[in-house]
Amino acid sequence: MHIPDGYLGPPTCAAFYAAMIPVWAAAAAKVKKTLKAKQVPLLAIGAAFCFVIMMFNIPIPGGSTGHAVGGVIVAILLGPWAATIALTVALVIQALLFGDGGITAIGANCFNMAFILPFTGYYIFKLFSAGAKPGSIRQTIAAGTAGYTGINAAALCAGVEFGLQPVFHHTAAGQALYCPYGLSIAMPAMALGHLLFFGWVEAIVTALILAYITKKMPEISQESGKK
Repeated sequence: MHIPDGYLGPPTCAAFYAAMIPVWAAAAAKVKKTLKAKQVPLLAIGAAFCFVIMMFNIPIPGGSTGHAVGGVIVAILLGPWAATIALTVALVIQALLFGDGGITAIGANCFNMAFILPFTGYYIFKLFSAGAKPGSIRQTIAAGTAGYTGINAAALCAGVEFGLQPVFHHTAAGQALYCPYGLSIAMPAMALGHLLFFGWVEAIVTALILAYITKKMPEISQESGKK
């Protein structure tokens, strides 16, 4: 799902950087205000977990790749703003040191995976787990549903961003300057792999981790319920 350099036009890249600057500022302020000192190591662990799980890129039909992200479980445990910080750190390190995702596309990748994904997953979890007992089947299913929905929302955004490039950036003759595939190709290419495979991986990972933490480390899950 990482967008590499050269697939988004400079105006698109600039627009996503501009969109993410206030998000990063709000996330930093919110985390500084609400995150407790004992939760800071969990934020670092969450960033490391997302970094590792996102490195397992698997090719999918259509010429793209897919992977789990892990951002929804961080959002559930620490809040969506903390997840934004954790995922941004992971994405920036991947882009700068490992070439996984373009430097020019950091804004777009963070918009998809560090903003859309954790916030979508977090509020889906809150909706479906409202009133559920910690460790209950309904809470576990809610976590899985949140993981599945969050990653698919991010994949859909990436597909739209790819698919709009031929519309925004092309020569006078109509030849695409960046991503050459329109919405009819880009959206299915990004969506199908995540709907059919990676979304389920994200769902299982999110559900199992929350179930384990709720059982073995209830104090962490109790703190998460206050977010």
